[in-house]
Amino acid sequence: MLKTTALHSRHQALGAKLVDFGGWEMPIHYGSQLEEHYAVRSGCGMFDVAHMAAVDLHGARAREFLRTLVANDVAKLKTPGKALYTCMLNEQGGVIDDLIIYGMISGREDWFRLVVNAGTTDKDLAWIRPAAAKFGVEVKHRSDLGIIAVQGPKVREIVGKHIPAAIRDAALGLKAFQSVYSDPWFVATTGYTGEDGFEFIVPHAELINLWDKLAADGVRPAGLGARDTLRLEAGMNLYGQDMDESVTPLECGLTWTVGWEPADRVFTGRKALEAIKAAPPRKQLGLVLEGRGVLRSHMPLRFANGATGETTSGSFAPSMKNSVALARVQGHAQGACEVEIRGQWLPCRVVQPPFVRNGKVLV
Repeated sequence: MLKTTALHSRHQALGAKLVDFGGWEMPIHYGSQLEEHYAVRSGCGMFDVAHMAAVDLHGARAREFLRTLVANDVAKLKTPGKALYTCMLNEQGGVIDDLIIYGMISGREDWFRLVVNAGTTDKDLAWIRPAAAKFGVEVKHRSDLGIIAVQGPKVREIVGKHIPAAIRDAALGLKAFQSVYSDPWFVATTGYTGEDGFEFIVPHAELINLWDKLAADGVRPAGLGARDTLRLEAGMNLYGQDMDESVTPLECGLTWTVGWEPADRVFTGRKALEAIKAAPPRKQLGLVLEGRGVLRSHMPLRFANGATGETTSGSFAPSMKNSVALARVQGHAQGACEVEIRGQWLPCRVVQPPFVRNGKVLV
């Protein structure tokens, strides 16, 4: 049986098309994926992402533990509520999961909130718990909490009145990759669409109440379909498509998430990454299809110098009225690129993602 979020009845009432997404019954759209996409780019939309998991770490050595667990360095989290994007790696440097870590610095203890992908939650917890036990760190899977993401250029003028007064000004003043917490409300700005926005991590009853209030204010529900085209336009990876345990951060455009300094910090996978750091065997590129057609995942690619590769994520990009893709190719790939679509080789333009950010086409 598929799992459902606290908002499942709301999706049913809206006539959403529900699909199996990593063992969860989730809305792919509420009638028009395109309209939901445009609503986020031009106004404000909201996503049920309560299938994703919040995991809290407590203990005097929690920071020390995380510096060994993930590739980025949580020593960077020096101010309360600061967030860090990182990858959790296996010994071969492959990505077990990509996640957000929030440093919740307080007078009593420093604790950390992780938000991990829905499809990898069980695997992540099985990896984290035995490693955390060696540091005396308590791992709490916060299944009592759910997440709504509200995104778009008009988000701040709409959501303010729905944030508790005690943290309203602080929340509205947040910049990217920050958060504010007042139990039980947690508000963050680590979006997945390339637009301004907030993530609300709250108990399930509050989640339903907030969804209803936002809907009454005209915020458009958006499904996983629009979320996927928005994140692709923003050049953001999707776990399981653009990376997995066989792919290192150096091969999927996430070299910037590896904290190489200090050189003596030992984290799982570091040795494997250092062995390929100078010349990774594969790299990630952005592609724009020249002409008509639609790029999808797993389409073969070839380059003028004989190198090959394949698309990992691809779709029609509504904001560009064109088709775009992320691709993983051989490290020496250079020159003109072509993609095979239905037996024909068509030209692609190689670009540096993101394709669209804050409503502007960048390539």
